[in-house]
Amino acid sequence: MNYEFATRMTDLTPSAVREIMKNAVDKDDILFASGNPATESFPLDAIREITADILENDAFEVLKYGISEGYQPLRDRLAQRMKDKYNCTQDFDEVLITSGAQQVIDMACRVLLNEGDTVICDSPCYMGALNVFRSYNVRIKGVEMEKDGLNIEQLEQLLKTEKNVKLLYVVPNFQNPTGITMSMEKRKAVYALCKKYGILIIEDDPYGELRYSGQALAPIKSMDTDGIVIYSGSFSKVLSAGIRVGFSYAPKPVSDKIILAKQVSDVHTNTFFQVMADRFMEKYDLDRHIAFIREIYRRKSALMIGAMQQHLSDCEFLIPDGGLFVWCALPKSIDMLDYCMKAADNKVMVVPGTTFTISPEYPCNAFRLNYSTPSDEQIVAGVELLGKTLRDYK
Repeated sequence: MNYEFATRMTDLTPSAVREIMKNAVDKDDILFASGNPATESFPLDAIREITADILENDAFEVLKYGISEGYQPLRDRLAQRMKDKYNCTQDFDEVLITSGAQQVIDMACRVLLNEGDTVICDSPCYMGALNVFRSYNVRIKGVEMEKDGLNIEQLEQLLKTEKNVKLLYVVPNFQNPTGITMSMEKRKAVYALCKKYGILIIEDDPYGELRYSGQALAPIKSMDTDGIVIYSGSFSKVLSAGIRVGFSYAPKPVSDKIILAKQVSDVHTNTFFQVMADRFMEKYDLDRHIAFIREIYRRKSALMIGAMQQHLSDCEFLIPDGGLFVWCALPKSIDMLDYCMKAADNKVMVVPGTTFTISPEYPCNAFRLNYSTPSDEQIVAGVELLGKTLRDYK
């Protein structure tokens, strides 16, 4: 059989992280390539207790179909949290529950983009978002990341000159892959520019709760008096990535269209895990649990940065204030892809920086490391092996 696939699949590539994890079968492999939360951050005792209670008292309720908008008590609780914690108070916004934050990106693009439209994003950019954009056959334009976020001059130039710009995609807090946090000044500038040029913003914020250093910054959504920001949140990094419960907080006209797209896609998000997330917020102190997680990552990131300062001193890297990642730039004389392959030969898996570029031809001499997944011992040993790999070039 000669299979003919849709043209929108032409530019899609497998997730480098998924492929690395799939092929890392040796128990001695050190996975700096993952983006999983630390297993010690999972509230297992609470989840066991909540699960037992749900199965004892609400089994039939959670095992039947739910509504596409999501479990109403959870929607109400999240809407209240957006108001209380992030000062998002506009009446035109509402919460929808999605199958992870990834689905927010996909559904928003599905209802807003036509083939040939233009999406602007940070560069380098989260690979999952890039593949969504590619799947809808749109033009992707990147804005370089500076130490405090997007290059605003580049952004405005693109808004002025590119045709059919519909969306700006940004990860303002501890961006994946660079770990950079957008300054408050640039958040305001981004909002003002998108308002001026009449485009929507997808504010992807899966890591915002994971700040362990510095001052928390208000989301762009908190400035949204004009209904141009689609906020994407997730339980993946604070409860469990495997439950696949995320949410959008967006203007109702956008939400109404996303509901229709979701009914076509998966009907509704897993009801059992929606109820579990709601019961956790109801019965336990979510902010106290998040504070516990922050301390885990404060320690693990400090351990990795300290090891990098010792063994990768020839490289350039930013020290993040939160999130899960460190972005490491190699000396210009080192071929990054060859280095990543040699690191894998030494049993250390990192993600090549070209995974996050808009096109494989874009120059990139950096790679991404994750410190949440590996153990403390693996962090120390893995960074030392990365240093050895670098020294072997010399």
